[in-house]
Amino acid sequence: MIKTAVVILNWNGKKYLEQFLGDIIMTSSSANCRVYVADNGSKDDSCEYIRNNHPEAVLLEMDRNHGFAGGYNEALKNIDSEYFVLLNSDIKVSPGWLSTVTDYMDNNPEVAACQPKILSYHEPDKFEYAGAAGGYIDKYGYPFCRGRIMNITEADNGQYDNIRQIFWASGACMFIRSSVWKETGGFDPDFFAHMEEIDLCWRINATGRKIMFIPGSVVYHIGGGTLPYHSPAKVFYNFRNNLYLLYKNLPDSALGPVLFKRRVLDGIAAIRFLLTFNIKAFSNVIKAHTAFYRHKKVLRAKRKENISLEAVYPGKLVMNKSLVFSFYIKRKKTYSELFPE
Repeated sequence: MIKTAVVILNWNGKKYLEQFLGDIIMTSSSANCRVYVADNGSKDDSCEYIRNNHPEAVLLEMDRNHGFAGGYNEALKNIDSEYFVLLNSDIKVSPGWLSTVTDYMDNNPEVAACQPKILSYHEPDKFEYAGAAGGYIDKYGYPFCRGRIMNITEADNGQYDNIRQIFWASGACMFIRSSVWKETGGFDPDFFAHMEEIDLCWRINATGRKIMFIPGSVVYHIGGGTLPYHSPAKVFYNFRNNLYLLYKNLPDSALGPVLFKRRVLDGIAAIRFLLTFNIKAFSNVIKAHTAFYRHKKVLRAKRKENISLEAVYPGKLVMNKSLVFSFYIKRKKTYSELFPE
């Protein structure tokens, strides 16, 4: 068994492999680390490029696109290491990004997973949307980050440069013990793409183990390379998977009230899309709720299993108020305004 496996899930991302894979291999190279590229049924020349230019990377070829969640589940079945590092193909890493986190995890066995500081590749003085300085959720399941509230990203002025327990680590760059991945079942493939890492982290938190943000490790993310942030598909997965997330993981006492209020909030969002003539987004909110109700039987079985195994509800890491109200009504646009430290 090696110590660390850096696993890049690729789908038609040859341009990102050309841009970033060489640096990833160079900064990760050691006897205890191996770089894998798990190809999710790409139709471009990604696999040929890797074979011809980076034979030192282990290429895992899959027959079709299993999605982000299913693709990692399939890939990690074939890898034996102490740590898995899930890394998006559109990320530039920096020197020491890997050892800074694995050394911390070596010295803190109660920590199950971590994420580094994630900055924008195009605006490197700003946090990147997908993870920033570590993720949280509010009481209605809306995700946010230190450094990113809704669609507002902050400049990185060192204001979040402290090691900190977080609710979720970004799937763009997630360090996780392989034993925890296997014990908690990895990603739920029903999510396909988007929020699968929050669902996994909820299950990890429920076991009483910690997820941490490590600012000494820094990566730069282009973001939206496979699924653009404002695409109709992103709207569908955003609304549907958030319902999946809540239904699977909320305690019985909160499930009914929270889902009712989410229906109201999602209805308001759908009307707003309609009034701004974003018909595709409006339609995808409706489709998301329809898909959720059609899938409830399957989700019910997963919920039963999750609740039976839950040791603790990670309430201390959940914002006990509405992010939507705080952002749109109280006009609090940054994490520091929400939680003055």
